[in-house]
Amino acid sequence: MSTVDARSDMAARLDALQAALAAEHAAVYGYGVVGGRIGDDRENEAATAYAAHRSRRDALARTVRDLGGRPAVAAAGYALPFPVPDAAAAIRLAAVLEERVAAVYSDLVRATEGPLRLEAAGALREAAVRAVRWRGSGVAFPGLAERADQD
Repeated sequence: MSTVDARSDMAARLDALQAALAAEHAAVYGYGVVGGRIGDDRENEAATAYAAHRSRRDALARTVRDLGGRPAVAAAGYALPFPVPDAAAAIRLAAVLEERVAAVYSDLVRATEGPLRLEAAGALREAAVRAVRWRGSGVAFPGLAERADQD
């Protein structure tokens, strides 16, 4: 591999890591909304997901720094895909957050190799499992929007 190819490969890897980091920032924000609207029966589930996304966010920031990048910072706020006035909407939001995170980790799996790919695959799997728990059903290809509707 030439030096130019290696730089291009590293840039693609950092871009995918930054996208995953940005998705985790958005998920942490979104789970703040979920936690404020979710019913008592699923409050622990929301808190666990919130903590998992914070942990992944922090690990991604470290990885970006370790690879010589400057981690993307969280926005002051994020637009929600729909209003979240109650617990039912909070559950829908949690499922959407997990689906979005899964999609970004799918891209990270494609852009990396070795231990980074293994971590990305684990994060994709965790997001897909949480999405199923929130939604109550699964999709054939979690993280792959172009395949999700082809059952």
